[in-house]
Parts: sequence; structure tokens; C-alpha cells
Amino acid sequence: MAIKIKSPTFPESVSDGTVANWVKKEGETVLQDDVIAEIETDKVVLEVLAPADGKIAKIHKKEGDVVQSAELIGEFLEGADIRSDDLPKDQKKEQIDLPSAVDDAAQVMADAAQNLTKTGPAAKKIAKEKNIDLNSIDGSGKGGRVTKADVLNYASNNQSDPEKTAITKDNDEKESTSEDRETKRVPMSRIRATIAKRLVEVQQNTAMLTTFNEVDMQPIKNLRKKHGEEFLNEHGVKLGFMGFFVAACVNALGKFPLVNASIDGEDIVYHNFKDIGVAVSTERGLVVPILKDADLMTIPEIESAIFSLAEKAREGKLSIEEMQGGTFTISNGGIFGSLLSTPILNAPQTAILGMHKIEDRPVVVEGEIVVRPMMYLAMSYDHRMLDGKEAVSFLVSVKEQLENPEKLLLNL
Repeated sequence: MAIKIKSPTFPESVSDGTVANWVKKEGETVLQDDVIAEIETDKVVLEVLAPADGKIAKIHKKEGDVVQSAELIGEFLEGADIRSDDLPKDQKKEQIDLPSAVDDAAQVMADAAQNLTKTGPAAKKIAKEKNIDLNSIDGSGKGGRVTKADVLNYASNNQSDPEKTAITKDNDEKESTSEDRETKRVPMSRIRATIAKRLVEVQQNTAMLTTFNEVDMQPIKNLRKKHGEEFLNEHGVKLGFMGFFVAACVNALGKFPLVNASIDGEDIVYHNFKDIGVAVSTERGLVVPILKDADLMTIPEIESAIFSLAEKAREGKLSIEEMQGGTFTISNGGIFGSLLSTPILNAPQTAILGMHKIEDRPVVVEGEIVVRPMMYLAMSYDHRMLDGKEAVSFLVSVKEQLENPEKLLLNL
């Protein structure tokens, strides 16, 4: 029985999407609930699942095509005859097919010959000098062409003798060909394009300013060292730094409600809830899942929620609801080694806190120079909403709570 394959029903905040990938191809047999296609929206990637066991009969919308909510993108044939050849590899039974093996060997020889025709003269020469089999190299050039750089990279990764891998500067200049200057053009992903557009809009439409401070992380590091193992055994997640930062920001937002507000036209909108966005880097780009009602959560609950949302983000399984809203955002560039930065606002929010790398530095404590694990904090804010006094006071409150973790428990 033929079944129509439609794109997911988008929420009101999403106007359309793009077919990012057909996981299963036309004519391919699938099992019920297999992912057959991925639709990329401005916010998340939505999966299209197989409604039953069957076969992809026809694809109407190709990769890169724009689709509307619940639009026909293909046709599915339910109950199609599932042959062994159609099944995924992990579901096939092992079979010995002599004619097939002969055909495979012939194909391998043909592929090897084809690979040689896709190799530039400079690459061939270096491969010959280094006794490298070109068939073992995956070409990065156009049409799978093996370039000189491919051969040199392969040599450096697979040969330990410096004399065998060294190429003089003169030889590089003589053997350089146009193939080394090839370029590759790919369309920007829907999410990346949206990120770019929003960041430019924020720069143009807000009076963004950044204030800085630093925090001594020694007290929190001591807590983690003392109670980390017990915390993991009790709650099933590690005691990280983010739980403390979210709790400190939530308490500070209670003292400075304007930081938790937003501008809507000529109005200021105050929020009586505190939904904290936590920036997560993924292969598709930066996403900001939201901790709803973070002010009602304990540190263990915050850590568990962040762990779950981060996993979903990296797997591309965040829902629209988990991405919507947010009254304040925290971004941790320190995990990539950033020492200091000026984070960009996540509009229409008024402020964003940037965490950074923890680094041992000499500081003065009670008149003595000591070495402490220090972190720079950066808070970017919309100067239309916040004056410097309020923004700086908010950041100082966060700093004081982090340096005195007991204040987090006492909500001070």
C-alpha cells in the first residue's frame, strides 16, 4: 500500500525547512521507525521516520529543496518485499557467493585503475619516490582526485622515518601545480545561515557593551574534589562548573530583574520566571537549549538537565520547545581554551554571561601574593536597558557567590 511521506508539522515559530539529507535512498528497503530523511529548520533538525516496514518508492523533494509544514516530500510503499540485499548490513545473513566475489575483485581492479587516472603528476611522482600505493589514499580533490597534499599527509601519518617524509622547499616549488589551489564551494546550512543573520542583526539593532571581572575558582574546585565522587554516585552525573554558574546567575537575576527583562518595541517586558539558555557547540553550529524555570531547580537537577540537553543537541534531537524562549544565556568558551572574549547577545535577551578558561595566575589575597585558579568573566548587555552600574553590580554578585559557594545555598 502506498503511503505519502510528508515533512513534519512545524510549530508557528517555524515558517519552512530544508531537506538536509535523505538517509534512505529511492528504492531502498527500510524498517518501521528507521530515520529516512532529515529536515533542517532555522532552529533544529527534524527527523522523518518510516511509518512501517517497506520501501522508498519515490522522492519528490531533493536535498536542498525548501519545504513547508506537512508538505509531501516522497512516497512510501508499505509491505514491499524485503530481500536480503535490501537489508542493512547488520541485519544480513552471512552468505558466500563465488560469482559475486569474482565480480567484486574485478571491480576493485577497475577502481584502482580509475584512481590512477585521478592522480596529478606531482602526486604520482611523490608517491613513487616514497613507495606509496595511491589506491590506499582517499583523494580530497575534485571527483576524488588525489593531490600532492593528500600524498604528503598520508606519508607524514604513516611513515615515521624523517628522511622518507622530508621534502625540500625547492622541490615543493617545482612540483606545485594548479591542483593544489582547488577550492570547494558548499551551501551554508540552514542553522548556520540563521545564526549569521541573527548575530548581524544583534550588532546592528542593540547598543551592546561588555563588562569584565574575574573569579577565584579555588572554593568550587575544593568542593568538587571533596564531594565530586559522592555527587556522581548519588545523582548519576558529574558535579561540573555549570551548575554553580547557573545557580549564581539565577540568584543574581532575582536581585536585578532588569537583567532578566527584554525590550519589545518601546516597552520593557519583565519576566517572573528565569529560563536560562546554555550555549552548546555542535557540528551543525551553535545552539542554545533552554533550562526552563531554572530558579526552581537544585544544582543536581541543573547538572542533569544540562547533560541531557547537550546530548540531544549534539545528536540533533532537540525539539523546538527545548529551543524556544530564554531570558538569560550562559556561554562557556573556556572548554575550547578561550581566555577572554566578548559574547554576542542572544536577542531579545538583555544580557549574556561568558565563561572562560581557568588558568593559574598570581593574585593578592589578604596582602600576600598567591597562585589561584582564576577565570575571566565577561557580560555583554544591551545598554539601552542596563546602565553600567546595574550591569557591573550583577556581575559582581555572580563573582561573590562563586567565590563563596555557601551563598548559593543560602540564596544570598
